[in-house]
Amino acid sequence: MLMPNKNPAPRNAMSIDVEDYFQVSAFAPYIRRDDWNGLECRVERNIGRILALLADKQVHATFFTLGWIAERYPQVVKAIVAGGHELASHGYGHERASDLSPAAFLEDIASAKKLLEDLGGVPVVGYRAPSFSIGKGNLWAFDMLRDAGYRYSSSVYPIAHDHYGMPDSPRFAYPVREGLLEIPVTTLRVGSRNLPSSGGGYFRLLPYALSRWMIRRVNEIDGESAVFYFHPWEIDPGQPRVAGVDAKSRFRHYVNISRTEGRIARLLEDFRWGRMDEIFLGREAAPRALVPSLSPA
Repeated sequence: MLMPNKNPAPRNAMSIDVEDYFQVSAFAPYIRRDDWNGLECRVERNIGRILALLADKQVHATFFTLGWIAERYPQVVKAIVAGGHELASHGYGHERASDLSPAAFLEDIASAKKLLEDLGGVPVVGYRAPSFSIGKGNLWAFDMLRDAGYRYSSSVYPIAHDHYGMPDSPRFAYPVREGLLEIPVTTLRVGSRNLPSSGGGYFRLLPYALSRWMIRRVNEIDGESAVFYFHPWEIDPGQPRVAGVDAKSRFRHYVNISRTEGRIARLLEDFRWGRMDEIFLGREAAPRALVPSLSPA
């Protein structure tokens, strides 16, 4: 029987994947990448709302930012940094790591890192792969991230899912290469399965009380910091509706989208939050052993 951890609840990591509604992987079959420049971009106003909400709740967070967004909206990058938040990389053009060759992936993550650092004037040490697209088939991506100068990744989702996931990987932060930490988004272990407990469509679909309970279980029973994530478009019920989308993708993208901002506000009040780098690389970080199954061959 699991016994509750008696230590004070750890701070959790709040993270935002800075991309717009037309860039999500589920819409890739319906929106050509060449058409992005001609679509209404709503990320600037949505990031402004998020920054105001975080400031009101006195929370600092990590913003995994696309280079494509940063290049067109440098003021967004500057506002993130000015607010005391961590600027991190989501790659340049929201291409799944699993769809790229090692050389193309290295070019993507290196160019995004340089662009963000030049615009933000701060080191960029964190990376999150679009659609959590690092898995058993492309573990070489960790070598590229280390070589590009990143210190952590948050790119593996330890669940079974039709678009991503590596359910057999560790649930909490672990070194994958010397000098590189993988920090998975949070799951709750129930029986032999990991249940998603960290944001995205699940947070919008499930009752808020259940999401809160799962995070508390991770804090109190596992004694670990949770990693939560959401996207700017998830607080934007007024975003243009994409035509012709299949029923599953339409449901996943739009379900309860009008309630997300209020739920996040409650979440910010119900738990202690901080930046990824401060929690996992700073003074709060605990030493962790290299995971043999994911170490270099």
